[in-house]
Amino acid sequence: MSVFVVEFEYNVGRDERERVHADHTAYLKSLTDQGVLLAGGPLPQENTGLLVYATEDRPALDAVLAEEPYAKSGFIAATRVREWRPGKGSWIAARS
Repeated sequence: MSVFVVEFEYNVGRDERERVHADHTAYLKSLTDQGVLLAGGPLPQENTGLLVYATEDRPALDAVLAEEPYAKSGFIAATRVREWRPGKGSWIAARS
């Protein structure tokens, strides 16, 4: 299993995203229930979101990101993906 940190930069404000926000929230909940989404939320001073996913590999992550309602609505201007190997901290201890 690989862990990825994903940053979405939005090209519209929160008010415009509101029309699909319920779909976005439902999608993230389904990913959480499947153990795919580990954490996520907005960066308060920026028009971005930061999410941490666990998937089999990068192609599996790409499939998850392609189904994101904000992506399907054209609300994401840029996506930055970084593979992450968390190894220390209370979060890691809780998952061990």
